[in-house]
Amino acid sequence: MNSFRFIWQYIQRYKFRYTAGIITLFFVDFFNIFIPKVTGSITDGLTASSLTMSGIRRHLLALFLLGAGLALGRFLWRYFLFGASRGIERSLRDDMFAHLETLDVEYYNEHKTGDLMTRFTSDLNMIRMAIGPAVICVFDATVMTVMVIAQMMVYVNVRLTLLALIPMILICVGEIYYGKIMHPKYKARQEAVSDLTDYVQESFSGVRVIKAFVQERAQMYGFLKANQNTMDKNLTVVRLQAIVMPLLDVIIGFSSLITLIYGGYLALTGEITLGRFVAFNQYINMLVWPMLACGDAINMFSQGSASIRRVQEVFQEKPMVQDNDQVVSAPKIRGEITLSHLTFLHKGHSEPTLKDINLEIPAGTTLAIIGRTGNGKSTLVNLLLHLYNTKPGMILIDGQDINTIPLKELREHIAYVPQDNFLFSDTLKSNISFGAQETDMDAVVRAARASCIHENIVAFPDGYETMVGERGVTLSGGQKQRSSIARALIKDAPILILDDALSAVDTDTEEQILKNLKENRRGKTTILIAHRISTIQNADIIMVLEDGEAREIGNHASLMELDGIYKDMFEKQQLEAAIGEKRAALHTDFSDSNTRGSARAVKGGTLS
Repeated sequence: MNSFRFIWQYIQRYKFRYTAGIITLFFVDFFNIFIPKVTGSITDGLTASSLTMSGIRRHLLALFLLGAGLALGRFLWRYFLFGASRGIERSLRDDMFAHLETLDVEYYNEHKTGDLMTRFTSDLNMIRMAIGPAVICVFDATVMTVMVIAQMMVYVNVRLTLLALIPMILICVGEIYYGKIMHPKYKARQEAVSDLTDYVQESFSGVRVIKAFVQERAQMYGFLKANQNTMDKNLTVVRLQAIVMPLLDVIIGFSSLITLIYGGYLALTGEITLGRFVAFNQYINMLVWPMLACGDAINMFSQGSASIRRVQEVFQEKPMVQDNDQVVSAPKIRGEITLSHLTFLHKGHSEPTLKDINLEIPAGTTLAIIGRTGNGKSTLVNLLLHLYNTKPGMILIDGQDINTIPLKELREHIAYVPQDNFLFSDTLKSNISFGAQETDMDAVVRAARASCIHENIVAFPDGYETMVGERGVTLSGGQKQRSSIARALIKDAPILILDDALSAVDTDTEEQILKNLKENRRGKTTILIAHRISTIQNADIIMVLEDGEAREIGNHASLMELDGIYKDMFEKQQLEAAIGEKRAALHTDFSDSNTRGSARAVKGGTLS
């Protein structure tokens, strides 16, 4: 779909407003051309002393009525056309947000937030200017120019009109060439703005890391570079405008000069009357606006067309993960999961992340997945959420291929706690009840108690109405994790996925949360991903992932008997824990000895 067809579908939604605005604008231009004729008639009447007071009053009344009608008409066309362009901007923004929500997570891995935000704001504003003010400028300039030239020829003089129009023709040709040059410059400018926006967004999001590593100066230099690039791209546009706009004034000045010299000569020789000479000058001045308007319109169309293409790129992206023709509404999901020769290759990777995994997970089972970083644990749960596509038959939920289950139904039956524990800039109550069917306070409190966050929340001055900062920045890592767990528990879904969701809590709290999970999740499937064996050793099934393969599967006892990867990890973690306890004990003994030594020194000093 080309750019015109893309934007035309939105213009059609507001065709009645556009039509009303264009008709009103036409009548404004039509009545506008009568003002010079009225002033010319008054001038001729006064010069020839043939105009009586009643005639003057009639002419003044005509001017007043024309002025009042023009004022009303200008209000109406602005209301219709500007209102339509604002409506299209809103519709585009609504549709773009809705479309972005359908796109796969891979799209967001490849596209920066700052760039998308620029398309949402600056680019949509440029489109609004192109389909609003620019359309008005073009229509107004065209209609006004035709009407004024016709009046100049009929009412004043053909030769004078043709001479005065020669510079105007040069302007039209120049502006067409100008528009072709400006288009790539505007596109480069918008891309520079996107880069700058993304840099600022990342810097603000990572300000704690920047401060912790004392990289403020380095970030500042990076910002200065991005800002300088944006300024350079803007100056490229401005320099061209700075050359073109004064040239327009010069050419328009030549047209006015021709009018004064040749028109004055015709008035002196009596070929035209003084009133018609005055009217002709007014008509020339009326042509100045269309010429300047064309320049502005070309600017706005160039910017708008570049922005339309950038927005169109978003709409042209199609989700790979979506409901297909084979989708069948599933009965209530119980939580039985089958992995059959599951193999998955990430986009852009040469080696599969997961390789030939086979596993039966009965409903009500607690599955634990453990393995080193980068071995595909999070990829596996993302596949269960159908965030990526798998080949038919590789993942079955209650015996049904995951590809044939509607996405909405599948995800409604899965509660998920991601690694990053994302929280929205809202109250704790809203974050916990996010996505839940029931949002009454009792359910929120129950979920908070089960995740061991209730006591922390009630200690806040505003309790559950406490506003968390962007991405939950005002909470500690453990508080964010437990809030995310509460958000998942309130769904009471048949399948619960905890992706390393207990890494930031202490061992006592972890033990209590696991105990609560065992009670609350009885008969429901729970999938735990963790690095600490203490978190998962009581699971029904433990799967050890190594290089994307399920190297060991069993429970804690059977895996210890295998004397393999799991046992090796267990012993290393036990050793690390023992070393940590020994260091803590040595630190305590050292502190105690220092305290006793200090006390003896004080006592000795006192006795002496």
